[in-house]
Amino acid sequence: MDETATDAAVDAPGEGAGPGAAPAEADEGAGPSAPDAAGGDPVVVGEGVRKSYGDVDALDGVDLDVAAGEVFGLIGPNGAGKTTLVRALTGTTEAEGDLRVFGAPPREVDPARIGLLPQSFDPPARLTARELVDYYGGLYDAARDTESVLDDVGMADDADAWYETLSGGQKRRTCVATAVVNDPDLLFLDEPTTGIDPAGRRAIHRLIERLAAGGTTVFLTSHAMDEVERLADRVAMLRDGRVVASGAPERLVADHGGAPRLDATLADPTTEATVETIAAGVRERLGGEPTVEATDDGLRVRGVRPEAIGDAVAALDDAGVAFDSLSWSEPSLEDVYLRLTGEEYARRGGEGGTAETVPDGGGATETPSEGGDR
Repeated sequence: MDETATDAAVDAPGEGAGPGAAPAEADEGAGPSAPDAAGGDPVVVGEGVRKSYGDVDALDGVDLDVAAGEVFGLIGPNGAGKTTLVRALTGTTEAEGDLRVFGAPPREVDPARIGLLPQSFDPPARLTARELVDYYGGLYDAARDTESVLDDVGMADDADAWYETLSGGQKRRTCVATAVVNDPDLLFLDEPTTGIDPAGRRAIHRLIERLAAGGTTVFLTSHAMDEVERLADRVAMLRDGRVVASGAPERLVADHGGAPRLDATLADPTTEATVETIAAGVRERLGGEPTVEATDDGLRVRGVRPEAIGDAVAALDDAGVAFDSLSWSEPSLEDVYLRLTGEEYARRGGEGGTAETVPDGGGATETPSEGGDR
């Protein structure tokens, strides 16, 4: 789990709620959940959301909003507060601040409108995949056909296998099926593709895209930056319980991803003198201010456009550097993640891995606090 305090285990069938089931019972005597706000108002709104476990602030004043029909990605290091935020939004933990889902407090929302895939799930082993999805579908007055849901997640051929005999990826896909069997309006997916092979990942990605195209709002947490970059309309990045940046993936990459880079795997270890020699040669041949830095297995030249790769390689030759391989890439969401969470700075030997000050939304700035993950 990605929180300091261990989240409560998800109950198995016959023992309480699990993925796809009601994340929390509506309060006794509460009226129906508020209708969807018209005019594109957010489905999820959080203002100043806080949650502490003892002296640890898992959430430290989180502000966010999620629009109807949007795939919203939440990323951040382990311990950043992602799972705690999902639990607060689904009503499975209390949090301070203003938190509304469909215009109501999370625990007052009709459970049938919510789908939840938690990070961990341990159902009875002596159920088949089909029986497990059937069980969760039976918790609702109306549910999707079990066979179609199993087909959506790529489990139709293994539906009659005991859950205990499934691979880790098959188990995870079955859990995704339990989260969508009620055809929710708002779907929370906490690390949905962990342990899933590439074919299974593609099946889950296609399902998310179909659900979003049909109007389902999807709240996705993931450590797979390529997954978030592909699927999410907007992304929020958490560090130490605070949002340090948010926006469309392409905007975050443009603003914070850095320059295109050329990575060289070198035959011999890199020395500081070698890096300085190469940097001088690269600047002479390319002009401008490209940067050169050592990596674990070679070096990285930032600021190299595709048409200048030959000049960068010539600079390596001039310095007498032998390389085993070269790769060029545009900046990606992973680069943004490394820069804004401080992990890139920590890799370079920066003090405490402190990230740069980052514009967030309407021009405000926020600097992530120093220190390691919780």
